[in-house]
Formats: sequence, structure tokens, C-alpha cells
Amino acid sequence: MTQPTDIRRALTGLEPVRVLDAFSCIGGATEGYRRAFGPRVHVTGVDIQAQPDYRGDAFHQGDAIEYIRAHGHEFDFIHASPPCQGEGAPTKGTNAARNAAIGRTYPRLIAPTRAALEATGRPYVMENVAGSEVRKDIRLCGEQFGLAVLMHRYFELGGWTFPQPAHPRHRGRVRGWRHGEYHEGPYVAAYGKGGGKATVEEIREAKGIDWSTDHLRLREALPPAYTQWIGAAFLTTLTPALGVAA
Repeated sequence: MTQPTDIRRALTGLEPVRVLDAFSCIGGATEGYRRAFGPRVHVTGVDIQAQPDYRGDAFHQGDAIEYIRAHGHEFDFIHASPPCQGEGAPTKGTNAARNAAIGRTYPRLIAPTRAALEATGRPYVMENVAGSEVRKDIRLCGEQFGLAVLMHRYFELGGWTFPQPAHPRHRGRVRGWRHGEYHEGPYVAAYGKGGGKATVEEIREAKGIDWSTDHLRLREALPPAYTQWIGAAFLTTLTPALGVAA
């Protein structure tokens, strides 16, 4: 599936390493790959919504799956983060009846995204939440990177493999109200509003994102540390001589 010769040529030569960040939001994943792949990386983001704070080198507003189908083969590595609102356990379980009653539906894009990614013949990673249909090849948590947000995320690796890193013990609770009781803790809740959830500045600091003040987009964005780790792990599978450590 992968084409390692072309990728190694880009990594060791003068041509830029081309990365696609699909469903990019403001580019939390993009920033991680920029750090992992170095100064010659060129990251293109694509998102259905305008993203004036996007972090990468180029941005295309449009359907991410259609963009992957049309242009995915032009990139050396592809990251995809399909919307997670319809994938988590609460949406499919405890909240399913309520959502149905009010006619609320969420797109289920993991399967078509996977099909589009596989058709490119390029190595990829697809990220989503617990309860989603992504293959659980890698699980990452903010505690692994010393972040003040837990935010467990799962990564499906396409065309390459890497061992699951150890999951460290959490240092305490997430700060905020739970069942009428307020808890202090070393982590903030980077979702929603009220109830002790994180402010814009707290989310920026907790996730390591300093280029946006958009509360909603900050809540949606991946911490760059996650994809910096993913990108470094991918590099070690192709170019151990470069000395890049995951």
C-alpha cells in the first residue's frame, strides 16, 4: 500500500514532505506534524468550514472526503479526524433516544473516510474518540505529554504499524462539577462551558495551542503533542538513520 521509496526521497532530499490534514479545524494536528517532520514539511488543511486561524501552509475549504479522493495520492502522508459528535458512546447510547426525539443527527464518516484513504495508496492515520469505529491501533492521552488535559484519542494506522506506548497513571481528577459536587484536579475540561470547564486561556495552555482564541475551535482541536508523537513514530518506521525518536 505505502510507497516508501518516494517518501524516503522526500525526507532525505530537497523536495518538501507533503502532508494532508483532513477535517483540519484550526490545525492542532497540523502543528504536530510540522514539529515532527521538520522545516521542509508542507501541510495542507481541508475542512468543510472556513478556518481563518488554520496553522498550516495551505488551506482548502470543502468536503474532506472528496478532497482525499481527488488529491490524496499527491501527498506523502495523510491525517484525518472525521467529526466525532456521532461517534462517542453517549451519542450512540445514553443520548440516542433523546437525539432521535428531536430529530438531531450526526454524520458517520469514518467508513467512507477509510475507504478514501485506502484508495490513495498512501500511509495514513485516522483519529477519533472512544466508542468510534476507528481501529484502536494507538491510544494517546494528555498525561503522556505532561498536558493539563486528558483527552483520550485513538489512532488507526494505515499502511504502517507502531507499538502502543504505555499509558501512565492519571495524577488526579478533571476539575469541575460532577453530580452536584465540585472537584479540584490537575486537568481541565476542554469541552462545553460552565461548571468549572476551561476558559479560552486555560485550553490554550492545556493543549499547547497559542495561535487561536476561538473557544469552539480550541475545544475541537487536537493537542499538537499527539501528532508530533505520531509523526515521529511514522518517521522511525521509514528512516531510522535520521535518528528521529518517537
